[in-house]
Amino acid sequence: MRSDLMKTGLERAPHRSLFKAMGLTDEEIRRPMVGIANSANELIPGHIHLDRIVEAVKAGVRLAGGTPLEFCTIGVCDGIAMNHEGMKYSLSSRELIADSVEIMAMAHPFDAMVMVPNCDKIVPGMLMAALRVNIPSIVISGGPMMTGKVADKEVDLINVFEGVGRVARGEWTNAQLDELEDCACPGCGSCAGMFTANSMNCMSEAVGLALPGNGTIPAVNAARIRLAKIAGMKVMELWKKNIKPRDIATPAAFKNAMAADMALGCSTNTVLHLPAIAHEAKINLNLDLFNQVSDRTPHLCFLSPAGPHHLHDLDAAGGVQAVLAELAQLGVIDKKVMTATGKTLAVNLKGVKVKDYNVIRPISDPYHKEGGLAILRGNLAPGGAVVKQSAVAPEMMVNEGNAIVFESEPDAMTAILRGKVKPGHIVIVRYEGPKGGPGMQEMLSPTSAIAGMGLDKDVALITDGRFSGGSRGAAIGHVSPEAAEGGPIALVRNGDRIRIDIPRKKLTLLVSEEELRRRKKAWKPRRPKITSGYAARYAQMVTSAGTGAVFKDRF
Repeated sequence: MRSDLMKTGLERAPHRSLFKAMGLTDEEIRRPMVGIANSANELIPGHIHLDRIVEAVKAGVRLAGGTPLEFCTIGVCDGIAMNHEGMKYSLSSRELIADSVEIMAMAHPFDAMVMVPNCDKIVPGMLMAALRVNIPSIVISGGPMMTGKVADKEVDLINVFEGVGRVARGEWTNAQLDELEDCACPGCGSCAGMFTANSMNCMSEAVGLALPGNGTIPAVNAARIRLAKIAGMKVMELWKKNIKPRDIATPAAFKNAMAADMALGCSTNTVLHLPAIAHEAKINLNLDLFNQVSDRTPHLCFLSPAGPHHLHDLDAAGGVQAVLAELAQLGVIDKKVMTATGKTLAVNLKGVKVKDYNVIRPISDPYHKEGGLAILRGNLAPGGAVVKQSAVAPEMMVNEGNAIVFESEPDAMTAILRGKVKPGHIVIVRYEGPKGGPGMQEMLSPTSAIAGMGLDKDVALITDGRFSGGSRGAAIGHVSPEAAEGGPIALVRNGDRIRIDIPRKKLTLLVSEEELRRRKKAWKPRRPKITSGYAARYAQMVTSAGTGAVFKDRF
C-alpha cells in the first residue's frame, strides 16, 4: 500500500501516534487510506451541501474496507464573482486547486482519492490533480440545482442576468426583477442549465472518471447520496484492481468526452478545461480536434441557456449515458475504454436507452448536424477562438459589422446598459485574456444584457476573455493570441469591419495586412492590471487560452 510510507514499521511509530491523536484505531490505520477532497464552503450554492455528500462517500469507503481521510480545497462562485474584480481570480483558482490536492496527496501518501467538487473551476482543478497524482481516484459531484418557477415558467440564474437587461430596456419593472431574483435559484446545487459547472460534471462522467449519473442526478435527490456511497465503494474496487486515472482518461476517452460535449451543447469553457486536464496526462488536445469531433457529431440536446430544457430533464431522459449510447450508433464513441465503474464503457451502456426523445433527440433527427461548439480561425484569431454555435441565432451565423472597442469587461457592460451599443455593432472586449485580465473574466453580464435588451440577433461580441456557460448569442471568446501578447485583437480600432462566418469557421478583420503591420509596429504593451499577489504571479506563469491556459512547463 502507498500509505505504508507513512504508517508501517518501527520508525513510523510517531506517525501512528499522530493518527491515533485524531481518534483512529489500529485497524483503521492498517486499512487502505483514502483521501477525500472536499470543496464545501458557504459561498457557493453548489457546495453548501457537499459535507453531506462527503459523509456518504466516507460511508461507502468504510463499507468497502477503507479508511477515509477528509481534507478541504478552496472554491470560487463564478456567479457571485461575476462582473467585478473577483472574476480575475476564478479561472486562476483552477491551478491552485489542482496544486493543493497534489500537495495533500504527496505529503500524505493516500492509497486512493475521491474528489468531491461541483462548480466551474473546482471540477477541472480536481480532475487535473487526479491525473497528475495518478493514484486510483473517482469524482462525485454535488449535482445540479433544480429550476425555480415564476408564473408556471421554469427559470434559472440566467433569467436573472438577462432580467437586468430587460429592466435597462424598460421592458420590466424592478419589482418584476425582484420576484425573479427571489425564485430563480431555489436551493443547493450547481446552477440549473448547461453552464460550465454542469458541463464539466457531465464531462467527468463522459471521460470515465465519474460514475454514470454524476453529471445529471439533481443535488436534492436521494439518488445523489446513494451515488456518493457507491463512489466510495467503487474507489476501493479501483484500488484493488490498480486502475488509475490515466488508465481511464486515455486519448480515446477524451474524444468520447468531446463528442458528448458537442451533442450536449456544453459551455465554451470545456475548450479551456478538457485540454488542461488532458495536459496532466501528457495528452495533447489541440483546438482543431474539437472541430474534427464537432464535424461528425450531431447536436442532440437543447438545454438552457440556448434551449428550454434543464439538467433534471436530461437526467429523466437517461442522462449522459443515454447520450453516449445514442452517439455510439454513429460510431463516434469508443466503447472499449475503461471507466470508474471498473468496467468498460461497453458494459456500462448495455441496455441503456433514451427515455425521452423530446429532450435527447435521436441521431436521425438532431437539432444540428454539427456539434454545439466551433473553433474559428482567421487573421483576428490565428491561434483560434471558440463559439457556442448551438446558441447563435441563425441570422448571426454569418455576419459582418463595425467594431466598437472596449479595453475591459466593465467598460463594455456600462456602454451596453447606456445604449451605446447599437444593431450592427461587433463588440470587442480585450485585455481580458489569461495574462491581460489576468484570469480571463467571464462575459456573462454583457452577453446577458445584450440578450435582455433584445440585441442578440443584431450584435456580436468578440473577446480574448471567456464566457459563462450561461452566455448565448454570437459570443466568440478565447481569441488567441490575446491582446496582452500583442495579438491582432489588440490592433482593432473603432469602426473596423469584421466578418464572422461560423459555418466556414472563419473570423476575419477586414483591414489590409499593410495597415495591420503599421498598427503592430506602433503597439506597446500595457501595464499589468494587477501587479502583486497571486493574480500577478498567475499572469507571469499562464499560457494561451489556445492551450487551455495551463501553466508553463518551463520557466
